[in-house]
Amino acid sequence: MTRIFRQALTIARRDFTATVATPTFLLFLLSPLLMIGFATVGGLTASGATKSGEAKERIVAIAPAEQVQLLRQVDQQLRRVFQSPTVRPPLQVETAGADLETQARALLGRDDIDVGAVLYGPLDRPHILRRAAARTDANYLAEVAEQAARVRKSGGTVSLSRPQVTVVGRTEVNSGGRGQAAYFAALAIFFLTLMLSGQAVGAMAEERSNKVIEVLAAAVPLESVFFGKLLGAFGSALLFVAFWGTLLANLPKFVPEGFSDALGNLGTAVGPIFPLLFVLYFAMAYMLQSAVFLAIGALASTQREIQLLSLPITIFQFGMLGAASYAAGNPGTWLATAAEIFPFSSPLAMAAHAANSPTLWPHALALVWQVLWVAITVTIAARLFRRGVLKSGSPKLRRKRAAATA
Repeated sequence: MTRIFRQALTIARRDFTATVATPTFLLFLLSPLLMIGFATVGGLTASGATKSGEAKERIVAIAPAEQVQLLRQVDQQLRRVFQSPTVRPPLQVETAGADLETQARALLGRDDIDVGAVLYGPLDRPHILRRAAARTDANYLAEVAEQAARVRKSGGTVSLSRPQVTVVGRTEVNSGGRGQAAYFAALAIFFLTLMLSGQAVGAMAEERSNKVIEVLAAAVPLESVFFGKLLGAFGSALLFVAFWGTLLANLPKFVPEGFSDALGNLGTAVGPIFPLLFVLYFAMAYMLQSAVFLAIGALASTQREIQLLSLPITIFQFGMLGAASYAAGNPGTWLATAAEIFPFSSPLAMAAHAANSPTLWPHALALVWQVLWVAITVTIAARLFRRGVLKSGSPKLRRKRAAATA
């Protein structure tokens, strides 16, 4: 075992150096910046299109001249309830004419502004005309009329109370914060694994086409070759995670205060040991998925075959994310336990378990279980390659056949 592991480390060092010491790896390391840039441009475009439409939206109240100021003051008071005053379209107050219903329908038909709802009539029995999609706008106008009627009864718009608000920080993370942290942990491992494990396919397929893999298999056991390539690919993936993890760890220093407070609500049940568990479960998830992709790269002879074989595995990965997401939101259920036991969903589900439960001993069992399945997957991938590509059996079978021949 020591010799096999030493041979695997030699191949891992070779693959790691060949991957990292290239300009292409720098582009790969900075590829999330391109993704963030494209997402930012798309978000700004969508936001601009949305704001251009929202700028024309209005809700209208038709009232006598003596009620115009009252309705505007009530509208300003009600908008304090919202986190953003612009969450509802601006209120436009029109002076009442002779035919109120005709005036209201004419406002709904205007093409220079987009009127969703119009209020008219007495405040105690108002009439509201609205578009089919403007139910909330109509409810808001009804509340404006209700509060305006109450103000008229009370005799003024002066506030009768002066609240004194004190912001109190949370000393302990609640179950909601732990549940969100559990979901984000499973999601982060999934996306990192999905983005990084696929590189093992291309490397294996390239070396197979160049006959390098056959040369390595002739020099060292094929299990050492596969395990070494797995370690080499994981080394480059770990460098990627360390680089971006360092940047994200310093992100709270540069974001607005409110955003930092929102992140402060997230927390894990296991406490400071969670980052270590996260890295270990990412390693297990990466090893398991990359071992499967190594088998695909070894068996597939063309890029088309790689794409056809990778698609079902990617769909399978999304299924594992779904199981882990359910486990994050429903800890302790039988389905959550099944997701924690099943080897390919276990790293994601156990990362979520670490956020929800302070017990540590299940993680030791889970890591041993996952290491066992990494070894099983690598062994199966090596034997499939040996029989499917090299057209030979396992070393044990070859020795038995040689003895029988002799």
